[in-house]
Amino acid sequence: MSEIGTVGVVGAGTMGHGIAQVAAQAGFAVRLVDLSPEALAKGLAAIGGSLGKLAAKGRLTAEEAAAARARITGGTDLAALADADLVVEAVVERLEVKTGVFRQLDALCAPAAILASNTSSISITRLAAATGRPGQVIGMHFMNPVPLMPLVEVIRGLDTSDATYARVEAASRAMGKTPVEAHDYPGFISNRVLMPMINEAICCLHEGVGTAEAIDAVMKLGMNHPMGPLTLADLIGLDVCLDILRVLHDGFGDPKYRPSPLLVKMVDAGRLGRKSGQGFYTY
Repeated sequence: MSEIGTVGVVGAGTMGHGIAQVAAQAGFAVRLVDLSPEALAKGLAAIGGSLGKLAAKGRLTAEEAAAARARITGGTDLAALADADLVVEAVVERLEVKTGVFRQLDALCAPAAILASNTSSISITRLAAATGRPGQVIGMHFMNPVPLMPLVEVIRGLDTSDATYARVEAASRAMGKTPVEAHDYPGFISNRVLMPMINEAICCLHEGVGTAEAIDAVMKLGMNHPMGPLTLADLIGLDVCLDILRVLHDGFGDPKYRPSPLLVKMVDAGRLGRKSGQGFYTY
């Protein structure tokens, strides 16, 4: 199978524009697509800002930053991805939405193209079943913020081929990431371990065991975490945390994954963390 030259990204939100940026920095031609012109413009502006900051800090030259930005083209039509060798889906964490995207990509993309999902918890096998190419469907779970975090969790679905895995592993390394293999179980490795910790921290807050500041301080100073679990939840997005916990709860049927009532209430109130300006902290 041929090497990857063109990378498509579906969704220009926080994760999508970050993936587009690191792919462009690695030298890939990038097609960034979002159905919303406003979201696309915001994502492209964020990429320009991020590249500018990296250049200002000396991590890229001004020429390298400009070249990376020039490799990215934006659009609002999935048809722009017809010539992509690898397409990474980075839309909302809802099975029905992702499945719809995969069906469309399967019909549009070349037979040899790989379809990847940046899902943080949804079954790769279920997404693959919506296509006629299950051997070429895989998970590429990048971490937030994508330009700075070195991990890509690469998830094999039931039918993901060794050739697909090898090409995605090579592409991940080309983007400066460290790929770590996981198999297709709810939450994979990262969120199966992380989300119960975040949920328990929320339960501690709900029960009055400590303040948000106290809970985060214990985990930072006592467990050597770079940020506390409530700060991290705000960064991830409380709605995303809730979606992942529901996938874990539904997938395993184990009450230990039941989302905290406080988390549900905050999402219902629109307090989603950094992106809304209010979560466990005010931004």
